[in-house]
Amino acid sequence: MTEYMQVVTTVETKEDAEKIARELLEKRLAACVQISGQVKSFYWWDEKIENAAEYVCVIKSRRDLYEEIESVINKIHPYDVPEILATPVLAGGKGYLNWLAKELR
Repeated sequence: MTEYMQVVTTVETKEDAEKIARELLEKRLAACVQISGQVKSFYWWDEKIENAAEYVCVIKSRRDLYEEIESVINKIHPYDVPEILATPVLAGGKGYLNWLAKELR
């Protein structure tokens, strides 16, 4: 069942999150993008600890589409080094996975 994955990225604004979501959906690279926020992120940047309020995008897709998803995110994303992490789906509801398969190109 590892043919499916979730990709996570974070952005500073709701508008940027929605822009990424729409682009991935229009290209049928994602069947669903969930936007959560705001969350508080703490991280190392330029040798010091920083923090920022961010929105989290969770992208539901298929593994063979990852390279295109990463490319789209990198083109749109305002950060110098965007977080783009993919996690395989180990199991899922049969109905949901069937829907997912139908909505992706």
